[in-house]
Amino acid sequence: DIVSAAQMLDACRLEFENADITVMSAAVADYTPVTTATQKIKKTTDEFSLELKKTTDILSSLGSIKRADQILVGFALETENEEAHAQGKLTRKNLDLIVLNSLNDKGAGFKMNTNKITIFNRSFEKTEFETKSKTAVAKDICNEILKLV
Repeated sequence: DIVSAAQMLDACRLEFENADITVMSAAVADYTPVTTATQKIKKTTDEFSLELKKTTDILSSLGSIKRADQILVGFALETENEEAHAQGKLTRKNLDLIVLNSLNDKGAGFKMNTNKITIFNRSFEKTEFETKSKTAVAKDICNEILKLV
């Protein structure tokens, strides 16, 4: 069983070797506790602090070992400078496509049955989609991936 971001990283690297297309929709965790409790932490004080450290970015790790014959797709959930941040991730993580979700768009985000996305390819060509059902959004993403095959 996979119970940590580090274990997920190892599993993803192992599976990625044999993948033609990999779609990574979200980070497992951006941060992880520096120390892990082996037993219940008792409520002994009014305040409690956790020390966190950055986890290894799985998508970046896969991008660093991606072969020319592989397609790697990532997602960017942004709240400000959405397009610039998404394009930065596209380049930095060596992706073929990035799917931008903006929490600023009406009908998009969590707890919604709909979403509105923008997809950028490696050339920063932008394809914007209208707000639609998440099933239709998934089909749009698949169709953009198929253009690369």
